[in-house]
Amino acid sequence: MEIFKIILLVLLVVCAISVSFSKNLLNSILIYMSYSLIMSMIWILLESPDLAVTEAAVGAGVTSVLFFVTLKKIHGLAHNPEEESSDESN
Repeated sequence: MEIFKIILLVLLVVCAISVSFSKNLLNSILIYMSYSLIMSMIWILLESPDLAVTEAAVGAGVTSVLFFVTLKKIHGLAHNPEEESSDESN
């Protein structure tokens, strides 16, 4: 069980660092979602199921959906990157 806790903590740190260095906004949101899910598992291991459910619902659920909607509103989600580059060159 201790090895599992250490693996989760290492993954948590890796997610936190990789979100900082990610240039793609969609990847950043996905990494943030995984960070929240890992944190939820850590809360379960710390025997705090109420915090785990809240972290999973708010962190990985509601907040991520709001980020996706914001990206859609600011046109941050491109369907075809080649199409974007051809539009910029014209």
